[in-house]
Amino acid sequence: MGQSTYRIGQIVPSSNTTMETEIPATLRAREAIRPERFTFHSSRMRMHKVTREELEAMNREGLRCAAELADARVDVMSTACLVAIMAMGLGYHREVENELTRIARENHCDAPVMTSAGALVEGLKIMGAKKVSLLAPYVCALTDLVVKYIENEGIEVIDAVSFEIPDNLEVGRRDPALLLEDVKRLNTANADAVVLSACVQMQSLPSIQAVEDRLGLPVTSTSVCTTRRMLDKLALEAVLPKAGALLSGRYPGERDPAPVTGELAVAAAHADG
Repeated sequence: MGQSTYRIGQIVPSSNTTMETEIPATLRAREAIRPERFTFHSSRMRMHKVTREELEAMNREGLRCAAELADARVDVMSTACLVAIMAMGLGYHREVENELTRIARENHCDAPVMTSAGALVEGLKIMGAKKVSLLAPYVCALTDLVVKYIENEGIEVIDAVSFEIPDNLEVGRRDPALLLEDVKRLNTANADAVVLSACVQMQSLPSIQAVEDRLGLPVTSTSVCTTRRMLDKLALEAVLPKAGALLSGRYPGERDPAPVTGELAVAAAHADG
């Protein structure tokens, strides 16, 4: 009999108030249609303003957070700040994932480790999106770094709208219903998909399906992509109601291998030795 309850671990900026609401909301919706259950566990890194200096300082705390979540023996672990990764250099999410994985393993946790930055790129690729348009709360300079990062991964950004909100708490308080009007400013001609929120702190989940229905294009967000990749890494079917194309079942993709944990991991280690 397979595992039925999964521990979801997130490394969260201290001022982030969205990832601990949107990720549980999506997975609670999945619980209504599938037998698995989820619990949610976080460790926090200090950050108030979305500036390069604060993002760099925050990233240094990530290793401590990974060790703390490892102590809880979570089943999957993810960072929950996209721009903190993308502002540090092209392809940086791979370096971070390797470092966090090392810390998890040193602390006896075999969970797959991911980042929300990597999840957005991977989610867009799962949908086959070659050209996208996106909305972001960042100041223009940070949005430009996000655009360059995504384009370096082989995905063209046709248009990006920045709301220029430096205070992370204010980003989290922004009404997601505003996105229904904001998206009208976005050039979506020839886009394969729309990223309604390129920031995990900017709420978007209540508006994703409505915007997708209006545009007739796949619409997603960084938090939805994060949920998708969590489910993939847990080898669970990525189907959720009213969360946009990526979680509709339209793009089944290939699930990551089920993580080997607990006694099975110990037995495997002895066998390899």
